[in-house]
Amino acid sequence: MKKQEFAGIGFFERYLTVWVILCMIAGVLVGRFLPGVPAFLGRFEYEQVSIPIAVLIWLMIYPMMMKVDFESVRNVGKNPKGLFVTWVVNWLIKPFTMYGIAALFFYVIFRNWITPELARDYLAGAVLLGAAPCTAMVFVWSHLTRGNPAYTVVQVATNDLIILVGFIPIVKFLLGLSDVSVPWSTLILSVLLFVVIPLAGGVITRHAVVARRGLDYFEKKFLPKFSNITISGLLLTLVIIFSFQGQVILANPFHIVLIAIPLILQTFLIFFIAYMPCRWMKLPHDVAAPAGMIGASNFFELAVAVAIAVFGAASPVALATIVGVLVEVPVMLILVRIANRTTGWFRN
Repeated sequence: MKKQEFAGIGFFERYLTVWVILCMIAGVLVGRFLPGVPAFLGRFEYEQVSIPIAVLIWLMIYPMMMKVDFESVRNVGKNPKGLFVTWVVNWLIKPFTMYGIAALFFYVIFRNWITPELARDYLAGAVLLGAAPCTAMVFVWSHLTRGNPAYTVVQVATNDLIILVGFIPIVKFLLGLSDVSVPWSTLILSVLLFVVIPLAGGVITRHAVVARRGLDYFEKKFLPKFSNITISGLLLTLVIIFSFQGQVILANPFHIVLIAIPLILQTFLIFFIAYMPCRWMKLPHDVAAPAGMIGASNFFELAVAVAIAVFGAASPVALATIVGVLVEVPVMLILVRIANRTTGWFRN
C-alpha cells in the first residue's frame, strides 16, 4: 500500500512535512540572528503586499496554472455542486464558526491566561483569517491531492470576486468595528498578484507550447520539468514569511500555543464541513478535495497584510494572523494526507 501511495510522488513531496518544519525553523533563525535579511526584503513592498513573497507564490502556482485547459473550464457549469459547497462553506459558515470557536476559547476557556483586551485583539485576528478563504496556497493543496486544476481555478476565482465585496462587511459585522478600514488597493493587488498574473502566464505558456510542439509533448515532456518548482516555491515562501516574524514568534511562545488551539480546531472542522457534503452529493474526489482545502485554509497573505495595515505590525491582532500562518501549513499537510487516504469514498 505504501508503494502505491508513493507512486508518482517526488522526493520533495514525499517528505514535505519535514521540509516545511525545517524551513519554518530556518526562517525564525534568520529573523533572530540575521535581522538585516528580512529588513532588506521588507523594503520591497507595495500597498502592504510583499513583492518577494508575491514572486515566490507566482512561481509556486504557475506550473499548476499551465495544467488548466480552458475547454474544461467551460464545462464546470455542468457540475455546479462543488461551487455551491465552496460558496456556502466559505461565506455562510466559516467566518461565523471561526468567530464562535475563537470567542469561546479566548473569552471563556483561556480567560485565566488572557486579558479581555488581548482576547478581543486575538479574536479580531482570527476573524480576519476566517473571512479570507484561501486563494494562492489552495493550488498547492489541490496539486497534492490531485485535484481538478480547471475546477479549482473556478472555485478560487469566484471566491476572489466575493472577497472584494464580502470581506469588509463580514469583518465589520462580526467585530462591530465600524472604524475598520481595509485598503481596497491591498485586496485588489493581492488578487492580481496571486491569481490573475500566474493564471495568465500559465495559459499563455500552455497555448504557445501546445501550438508549437503538440499536447503530447506538453504533458509528457514539458510539464515534468516544473515538477519541483511548486514545492521549492512553497518552502522558500515559508523561510521568508517566518524570517519576517521570527522575533514576534520567539517573544510570545505561550500565547502562540493558546492562539493556535482554536485555529487548528477550526481548520479541521471546516474541512469536514465541506468535504463530507461533497461525498454525500457523490462528487468526484478531484472536486471534493479542493473544496475542502479552500474552506480549511486561509488567505493568510491578505489577513496579515490587513492586520498590519489597520492595527500595526506589533499588535496582538497581527500576532494572531501570524500564528495562522504558523499552524496552517502543517495542519493542511495532515488534511492532504486524509484526503488522499479517502479517495475510495468518492466516485472517479
